[in-house]
Order: sequence, then C-alpha cells, then structure tokens
Amino acid sequence: MAKPNTPRTRKTNGNNKPANETPQIQSVAQPRTTLSQSSTATSTSFIATQIDLESQIRQRAYQFYEERGCTPGQQDDDWLRAEHEIRSHNGHHHA
Repeated sequence: MAKPNTPRTRKTNGNNKPANETPQIQSVAQPRTTLSQSSTATSTSFIATQIDLESQIRQRAYQFYEERGCTPGQQDDDWLRAEHEIRSHNGHHHA
C-alpha cells in the first residue's frame, strides 16, 4: 500500500534557507578575447602581401605563356617557374 503524499517540513539554518541546500555558484563571465589593433593590422598586411604576391606570380606566369607562343599545356610549369622567380626576387621562401 502506498504512503499518503504529505508535505515535508524543511529545517532552516536561520536565514529561511534550507540547511542542507547546496549553495548556488554563480559563473563569472569570461572576457572575450579580441585581436589587438596591431595584430589585426599585421593580419591585414599579411593578407595584402599574399594577394600582391599571387598577382605578381600570375602576371609572370602569363608572360612565360606568351613567350612560348601561347601554346597550352604547360601552365603548371609556368606557374612554378614564376613563383620561384618572384619569391626569390622578393626574398620570400616557399611555404
């Protein structure tokens, strides 16, 4: 036979809170990490440099293509040759 459902009384610790209740822990919001202006400028500068480098390589590879009489089939060789030449000239090392 089931026990009747009766309300239970709770013991308090003097401040009207139950004595056996676990205290609530409030989380502290962590500050958001943001990029500093200098690192943002550095990132932007790096991206601009990479875009400029790729543009230079593309132009030089096209020059090689024209020098070969615009014959297709060697675009990879033209690109690699141009990349090597531009990076060597600019002091960049291939990554």
